[in-house]
Parts: sequence; structure tokens; C-alpha cells
Amino acid sequence: MICTHTAKPGYKPFNHLQHPREVIRQFTPNWFAATMGTGVLALALAQLPVAIPGLHAVAEGLWLFNILLFTLFTAAYTARWILFFDEARRIFGHSTVSMFFGTIPMGLATIINGLLVFGLPRWGDGVIHFAEVLWWLDVAMSLACGVLIPYMMFTRQEHSIDQMTAVWLLPVVAAEVAAASGGLLAPHLADAHAQMVVLVTSYVLWAFSVPVAFSILTILMLRMALHKLPHENMAASSWLALGPIGTGALGMLVLGADAPAIFAANGLPGIGEIASGLGLIAGITLWGFGLWWMLTALLITARYLRDGIPFNLGWWGFTFPLGVYSLTTLKLASVLNLSFFSVTGCVLVALLAAMWLIVGKRTLQGAWRGELFVSPCIAGLKK
Repeated sequence: MICTHTAKPGYKPFNHLQHPREVIRQFTPNWFAATMGTGVLALALAQLPVAIPGLHAVAEGLWLFNILLFTLFTAAYTARWILFFDEARRIFGHSTVSMFFGTIPMGLATIINGLLVFGLPRWGDGVIHFAEVLWWLDVAMSLACGVLIPYMMFTRQEHSIDQMTAVWLLPVVAAEVAAASGGLLAPHLADAHAQMVVLVTSYVLWAFSVPVAFSILTILMLRMALHKLPHENMAASSWLALGPIGTGALGMLVLGADAPAIFAANGLPGIGEIASGLGLIAGITLWGFGLWWMLTALLITARYLRDGIPFNLGWWGFTFPLGVYSLTTLKLASVLNLSFFSVTGCVLVALLAAMWLIVGKRTLQGAWRGELFVSPCIAGLKK
């Protein structure tokens, strides 16, 4: 048997693991953050207001790759629950890893949105029903994460204000991501009543999530003022606060865009006009709030970079929040026809693409070596 230190670590897969089965045993929902970042980049590239040859094909390819990733991760995590059930269920008591359950429905939401952006023109109206079924599944998972994970925080887990980070947002924000997806799906449904059901459900999902997320942001500001920045391992979490703000703004813009037609078709024309106006004002206002958080996150990240930031799967936290804020910026550009938002949106998407390349490369390297397959909730147990 060859000792690990004599092998070439760059070429031997999983050399940091005692056995390849540890990939399954140590698999956590954190990996689904990669599907969030990849999916939002695909959607953002498709929305760019500039004509670049081959860009749409690249975006569609990323979306298809994201489906492959999501399928692979789902299979791996399902296998963990089947093969290592007693260890897998320890996640419910872990104060950090359990938060990442919210990344599963949020990753699925990017695939659903891609069905409307890429699948519909390629495969026709048949994808609409499939997207609707997936959306209701996404809604169910988002509601479960938004209630059950906080309940476990209140009853089973150990938390303290000095150890709090923005990962508290992950299970809560999933519902507003589903709300934005519902706003995109609703106008594609053939039945007016079905459109109304999806639209109203999406508004409920938005309200289910955003006020809770903003209350967490308030506590987070207090925590950082009293106890300063989290450990460098959680450096990327500073960007997570941009997620609920950007998604909340995008949700109001998307829901408001088709509200007049959908409410009118269901006998409520006046309500739809009000919803449209409120959606635009809310979108602009929340975009401004997001600008503050983004600039603050940039300063915090620069501070961390001076001392070095160790790579971990949390780096995917740099991508999705920036992605949804980019999509909100591009949506405002199309609605308001202001060049400022168009230019800003393009810059943000370029930054998103660069960050995705950096994080994606480091993730591939870490996955190949096996060093990213670590489940903190079973750390210290005998293998």
C-alpha cells in the first residue's frame, strides 16, 4: 500500500480521504450553493442587454451543466441518508450546516427559471407544465426550510449572538426566491385562475420571507457592531445579506410586471395597477438598500483579504447574492430605460462571472483532492 505522502497529490483523486466512500459519508447540503451560483450566472448572462455572439449559447450550456450538478448532488446526498442515516440526521442539531438546507430549493429555483428562459424556446410549451410541478415542489421545500430550521434553532441547537453570521438567512430566503420564480412562471400558464393562484402564492411567499430576513439583518448589524467581523472562515457570509435584499427587489418587480393582466383577467383590474406601481417603487428602494450592503461587503472582503481567506464551500456565498442583485439591476434597466442601470448591471455580471471562475476552479481542485468533503456535524466520530 502506497503511503499518502509519497503519492502525487495533484493526480490522485480523494487523496485527503481515507476511502472514496467518504465522499458520500461527508457530503453536506453546502454543495448545493454551487448550483445556486452557477444557475444565477446562466440567467444573468442571458439577460445582458448587449449582443455578444455565442453568449446565449454559453448561458444555456451553464444552465444544462447546472442541471447535471444538481442531479449529481441530489444523488450523493440521498445516498448519504440511505447509507449513513444515523450520521446524516445529526445535521439537524448543527448550528451552521443545517442552515444550508435552504440552498437546495434555491438551487432548484434557478433550474426552474432556466426552463422558462432556455427550455421554452428550445422545447416548446411542453416545459411549462413540468416547470409548474417543479415550482410547487420548490414551494413546499422552501416553506419547510423557512419554518423547521428556525424551529430547530429555537429548540435543539446552540446559538449565541457573538457566533451569529449571515448564514441564518439561508433557510428563510428560499421562500422569496420561490416567489420570484412564481412571478416568472405565472404569465406562462394557460388558465387565468392558475395564474392567479401562482401570483397570490408568490406574494405570500415574499411576505413569508422578507420581513423575517430583514429582522435577521437588523440583528446581524448589531452583532457586527458589538463583536466585529466573524472568523475568516466565514468571510464570504458578508455577501449573503445582499441575497434577500436583491431577491426581494427582484420579486416585487417581477410580480408587479404581470399583476395588471393577471388581476384584470380575474376581475380585479384596479388591484393589478396598484401592485405594478408598488412593485416598481419597492424594487428601486430595495436596490438602494442593497447598494449599501454591497459596498459594505466589498470593504469587509478587502479587510479579510489582507490577512488571507481560507478557501471553503462558503466562497459560493460570493456568487448568488451578487447574481440576484445583478438580475435586479438589469430588470430595472429594462423597466426604467436608464443607461445607469444597464452599465451597472453589465459590470456586476462581469464581476459575477470572474468570481464564478475563481470559485469554480478552487472547488474542482478541492473536490478532486477530497479536502472539501467534510461534514462538521460528524467531526471527531470514528470512521
